[in-house]
Amino acid sequence: MDAFYASVEQMDNPELMGKPLAVGGNRERGVVAAASYEARMYGVRSAMSGKIAALKCPDLIFVKPRFERYKELSDKIRAIFYEYTDLVEPLSLDEAFLDITENKVGNPSATLIAKEIRKRIKDEIGLNASAGISYNKFLAKTASDINKPNGQAVVLPKDAEEFLEKLPIEKFFGIGKVTAEKMKSIGIHNGHDLKQFSLQYLTKKFGKSGLHFYNIVRGIHLSEVQPNRIRKSLSAENTFEKDLHDKNLIEKALYQIFEELKRRIQKTGIKGRTITIKIKYSDFSIQTRSKTFEQYPEEEKIWEIVLELLMQEELIMPVRLFGIGLSNLNIETEQAHFGKQLWIDFENQLDIDSSVT
Repeated sequence: MDAFYASVEQMDNPELMGKPLAVGGNRERGVVAAASYEARMYGVRSAMSGKIAALKCPDLIFVKPRFERYKELSDKIRAIFYEYTDLVEPLSLDEAFLDITENKVGNPSATLIAKEIRKRIKDEIGLNASAGISYNKFLAKTASDINKPNGQAVVLPKDAEEFLEKLPIEKFFGIGKVTAEKMKSIGIHNGHDLKQFSLQYLTKKFGKSGLHFYNIVRGIHLSEVQPNRIRKSLSAENTFEKDLHDKNLIEKALYQIFEELKRRIQKTGIKGRTITIKIKYSDFSIQTRSKTFEQYPEEEKIWEIVLELLMQEELIMPVRLFGIGLSNLNIETEQAHFGKQLWIDFENQLDIDSSVT
C-alpha cells in the first residue's frame, strides 16, 4: 500500500487530501509512523522525530494514528488477496507477499493479476497500491518500490542480473542505512560492485549475511512464501506525550497499557508464561524486566506481576515509554497479522488522562 496510514487519513478526511500529513508524533516530540507523499517531498519520513519533521515541513499536519481503522482496511485488502491465492505472507498491515504460481482465477500472467488486484483495491476500498512482480520474494519486493506510488514493475528472469547490477546498494531490500554505508566504505555502491567480492570475503566482512548478499546480487533467493508463522509474543506499548516521573501517573499509564494487552488476550485467546515490562527512559535508554512461571498466569495475576516488576528497582529517570509483553506462548502457529513487529503501539502519544477506546 502507498503511504498506507496517511492515505487512510486523507481518504477518511477529504480536507487533508493533497496536504503534507504525518501520522503519529507532534511538533514537540514523538515519532512519525507514516508520512503522506506531499510531506515526503519535504524530506519527512517514517521513524523521524516529530520535531525534525516539523522543521523540514513547517505546514506539516499531525494526526493521531487509528490502528483499529488501519487493521479493518488491512483485513479487507487481505480478503481480496485470498480470492487469488491462499499463499499470502503478510509482512505488516500494509504489505504482503503472494505466490500466484497456481492461482484461483486461472490467469497465467502475474503482471495482469497484480494489475487486477490493484484496481480492485482502488475501486472497492479507495486506496492506491503498488506491486512488484518477479520469480522470487527478494526481487518482487525490490521491484515494488520502483514505480511507487500507484504503479507496478516486473523483473523477468532473463533481466534479473542486469537489473541487480545497476541497482544502487541502498535500494536492495534488506540492506539498511548502516549496512549500505559500510558497503560504500569498501567500494560497494551498486550490485555490480557487490558482485566483484567473493563469498569468503563477504562472509568474513558481514558474517552470516555475507552468503545472503552473495546470492541476492545473482538473483538467488530460495525463501518460499510462508502463509503461517510462529508468533513468539503478544504485547502493547505506548510513548507518552510528556515524560512521566510521578508515581501515580506512571501506574495509571501502565494500567491503561495493561488494559489494552488484556483486550488482545481476550480477543486472541493467547496466554504466556513469561511477563516482561519494557521501559524507555528520557535519554532513550531501554530496560526490560521479566518473570517466568511454570503455568500460564491469569489476567489479573499479570497485573500483579507488572507492578512487582515495576517496583523491582527504582526508575533511574523520567519514563518516555512503557510496554508490557507476553512470551513463551500457548500456541505454536498463528496467521501473522502484524508481521515481525514485536511491540505494537496501541495509541501513539496517548493522553494519560483519557480513557482507552
